[in-house]
Amino acid sequence: MKTWGLRIGFALAVAFLALTVVNASWLAPVPQGSAKLIAHRGAGAVAIPGDSECSATRIEPPYHDHIENTSAGIRRAIGMGSKMAEVDVAATRDGRIAIFRDARLDCRTDGKGPVREKTMAELKALDVGYGYTADGGKTYPLRGLGRGLMPDLVELVPQLPIYTELVYHFRSDNPREATALIAALEASGRDVEGEGDAFYGPPAPVAEMAKRYPKAWTWTQASAEQCSSDYVLYGWTGIFPASCENGTMIVPLDQQWKYWGFPNRLIARMEAHGGRIIVVGPGEGDGGMPGLTLPEQLGEIPSSFNGYVWVDDAWTIAPSYKPLLDKRTEREREAAADAISRRRERD
Repeated sequence: MKTWGLRIGFALAVAFLALTVVNASWLAPVPQGSAKLIAHRGAGAVAIPGDSECSATRIEPPYHDHIENTSAGIRRAIGMGSKMAEVDVAATRDGRIAIFRDARLDCRTDGKGPVREKTMAELKALDVGYGYTADGGKTYPLRGLGRGLMPDLVELVPQLPIYTELVYHFRSDNPREATALIAALEASGRDVEGEGDAFYGPPAPVAEMAKRYPKAWTWTQASAEQCSSDYVLYGWTGIFPASCENGTMIVPLDQQWKYWGFPNRLIARMEAHGGRIIVVGPGEGDGGMPGLTLPEQLGEIPSSFNGYVWVDDAWTIAPSYKPLLDKRTEREREAAADAISRRRERD
């Protein structure tokens, strides 16, 4: 009996050692390159988590004048060191593509009704900063600053800094949204695959984009969740999940320990199979993808990580990552520092 116990113990020890070596990050090649920030909707007001469907009614007091999904906010986020900017896309009544977050206008603008029922000219007349409040509606600090700032994609693309990569987010599952986006991209002369653009959202429009741009990065929330859960479940075996082939894996900042061989071993596996990794913030977020909101969260990501980092506050996090690109004024830096202090106290 004692002999069998020793044999079982020895077998378990060997198995443990084998699995440890198989998944050892430090034994994998050091990844090339560095982490790449994705500025979620460019630079804009940061929403406080809550139950209200309209996040514009629960923002932090703004500490800069940029509004999400606007040309100026996107350019500023890129200029401060973000590699990519995520933008929300919506088709208009006249077949254009507006850069706007919601299916309806009521929450953020002084307009009413669905975006798809308006022409681009009608949308351009609206104030996209109209509905933002940090005090329950007593004041609206961005009201009046967003008049005429809802971008038309065809107009936006030429205004972007060189080498800007975009992540286009579909809010609707209607494949006609993809048809309109393809037309807008072609009208703008955008080299989607050459620029390194990406598309995500519901399955139907994403499938259309993958068909039109087979080399582009595409994913759905469901496909990313499947890849992530499959890898956590049996990635320890060294068997690569089929759901992760050319796929996207979402790694929450506070759950990195779950992902076998993270970062180096996991990166090597994903790169070998055409996959990409996005580190997101802790907790809940829009579409299951909360972004980083505190500069110190960058320090929780291993220095060898060369994938993507989803950022909800590019205004403070991008300058922390690339301080040489910080062109904010002293007053802007002080306002941001005060906002970060309040955020730490709240969280």
